Amino acid sequence: MRDFWLSCGHHLLDRDEGGGLLVADEFLKAYLARPEITPPAEACETERTLHSALLVNPRQAVGAAQIAAIADADARENWQVMVAFRDHLVRHRTLEAAYLDIVRRNLKFPHIFLNQIVHVILRNALDGCGDAFVLRAAELFFRPQKLTLHEGSLVAADEEIVSGLGNKPLSPLVSMLGLPAAAEIDVLNDDNAAAYWQRSDLFDMALDLTAGRRGLAALGEVVERWVAHLLAVKVEVESLVELQDVALAWYVGLDADATRIGDALWKGDEIDDATRARVVGLYRLTFADPADMMEKVRGEPVYLMAAMTADKVLRLKPQNLVTGLPVRHLEAVT
Repeated sequence: MRDFWLSCGHHLLDRDEGGGLLVADEFLKAYLARPEITPPAEACETERTLHSALLVNPRQAVGAAQIAAIADADARENWQVMVAFRDHLVRHRTLEAAYLDIVRRNLKFPHIFLNQIVHVILRNALDGCGDAFVLRAAELFFRPQKLTLHEGSLVAADEEIVSGLGNKPLSPLVSMLGLPAAAEIDVLNDDNAAAYWQRSDLFDMALDLTAGRRGLAALGEVVERWVAHLLAVKVEVESLVELQDVALAWYVGLDADATRIGDALWKGDEIDDATRARVVGLYRLTFADPADMMEKVRGEPVYLMAAMTADKVLRLKPQNLVTGLPVRHLEAVT
C-alpha cells in the first residue's frame, strides 16, 4: 500500500495490541527539531545543554528551575510549553489516549500541537486507505481551508498554501525528509487522484465540497473512521443536500460557526440567507448499535454540520465529535 503524510512522523511510532500509537522516544525527539526549540547560535549555555541532554534522553525530567535559568524570555516560554506537552504525552501509553485526555479535560495546549496529534492519529486510523478523496478530506481535520466558488463549485484549498506560506517547512520532518516545496494547486479529480500520494505532504490539492458531490461524502467517511478509532463505536454518516423539517434531537457542530448556527436552529431562530450560505456540509449520523447511544436519544439520528466563517475559512474541530456525540460509554481508548 502506498504511503502518505510522511511529515506527521507515523513511521517513528509503533502500535500497541489495540492499534493505538505508542509514544516513542524518536517521536518526542522530533519536537526538539522544531525551530522554536532548536537553540540558535546566540543561545545561552543553559539552553544548549538542556537541548543536548534531551536529544539523548527525551523523557528525562526537566525542572522549572532549569527552564527559569534560560536567558532569553521567548525561549523560556517555548520550553515551558514544549516540556508541558511532552510530559502530557509520556503520561499516557498511546497518543490516542493523550489526545482524548486533552479534549475531555479541555487542556490548553497550542493549536499547532493539537493539529499535529490529530494528523498522526488520522494517519493511523486511515492506514491502508486507498481512496485519495478520503485522505484529502481528512486534511480538513487538522488544516484550515480557504473556500471559494469556482465555476459553480465550492472548492476548498489549504489556507496556508493559498496564503503564500507554502514555501515554509510544514514540520521539522518535511525538511528532514527532503520533501519538496509546494507546487501549483490542482483540484482533486479522478484523473489526478493517483498523484495524491506523492503530493500528500505538500497539501497542494484542492477538494470540491459542493453539496451532493464526492468531497463531502469522503468527509463523512473520515468522521466514521475517526469515531471508530477513538471511541470504538461504529457509526454511519450520510451526506445531506439540505436539512428540512427534521427534529434536532441531537446535533454536533464540526466547527465554531456551525455550532452557533446549530444553536440558533435548536432555539427556533430564523437563519438569514447569508448565514445559510455559510453552511458547507450537513450529515445524518446513525449508530450501528443503538445500545452505544445515551438512552434519552437512543435510536434517534444525530445531525452534523460544518460551516465556513464570514471570510470563507473552514476550521474543523474534530474534538467536537469526541465530546459532542451522545455515546453511552465515554472511555474507549486507554
